[in-house]
Amino acid sequence: MTNFIKQKALETGFDACGIAKAEALEDDAAFMKSWLEAGMHADMHYLERNFEKRTNPVVLVPETKSVVVVLLNYYTEKEQTGDVPRIARYAHSKIDYHTVIKSMLAKLESAIVEKFGSDIINSSFQHSFVDSAPLLERRWAQRAGLGWMGKHTQLIAPNIGSYCFIGILLLNKELEYDNPIPDRCGTCTRCIDACPTNALNGRSLDARKCISYQTIENKNPVADEITPKLSGCVLGCDICAEVCPWNKKWAKPHQHEQLKPVNEIYSYQKADWQTLSKETFSTIFKNSAIKRAGYEKLKENILMLAPNLRQLTDKL
Repeated sequence: MTNFIKQKALETGFDACGIAKAEALEDDAAFMKSWLEAGMHADMHYLERNFEKRTNPVVLVPETKSVVVVLLNYYTEKEQTGDVPRIARYAHSKIDYHTVIKSMLAKLESAIVEKFGSDIINSSFQHSFVDSAPLLERRWAQRAGLGWMGKHTQLIAPNIGSYCFIGILLLNKELEYDNPIPDRCGTCTRCIDACPTNALNGRSLDARKCISYQTIENKNPVADEITPKLSGCVLGCDICAEVCPWNKKWAKPHQHEQLKPVNEIYSYQKADWQTLSKETFSTIFKNSAIKRAGYEKLKENILMLAPNLRQLTDKL
């Protein structure tokens, strides 16, 4: 069953698949509690809810025995050039990655059910996820042997790097479990040193300082102390990933047709972004992850940087 699931995941189009035993993440629960108490989650108060579910998949979906984790590479060699607003690579595709991975997970689940029967899943609960449930996806990927947590708090997967989406499927059957990969970051601190806002401290991230949080999740204007350090970013940030030696070694362009990019992200000049209308935004990005941030938030970020848009920091 384990071999079938992993092979079928690759045939479905995922770049990697690992499996971990479903159990309470006690160390992560303790860390997360202290992280929340320190206010490092900024205004993302939803992280305070469903705490027990977030750190124990058995509470989230009763009878869960195994956590199947899949990765999908989204790296693209194409880059925005010139003095333009920067969009993080995860949002370059025409189709929102949530839509892509949910469809792929559904195909994987159907194949598993067809082979082993419907009792392998708890159909009374949602059991497949893509950023859609209180699950610590990166930790489960690490426990499933798919990579380790870098000092930029992202998963670093062998032969892929950190440019990968994570999908999860919870099953109520015991399987053969993978061993976690040891941390390979060593003494390297390039991601920490490159972060313009000092949001990283080694193994944690202060969302209040994070460019990605400020340009996407934050419902208020970007903090005054962050604005001059945005390095041209208006939706997400790739700076810590760009400098990672493992990405320089492993990151290769994805081969997924479903993640074909929006051409305007590369062809638009600064003036095109500054004059972007709501109608054009809705047309070009109608199925993109960019639309999740919303036109108002994106335009607010673009206009805020209009007087002094600049290329990424020389650290890159």
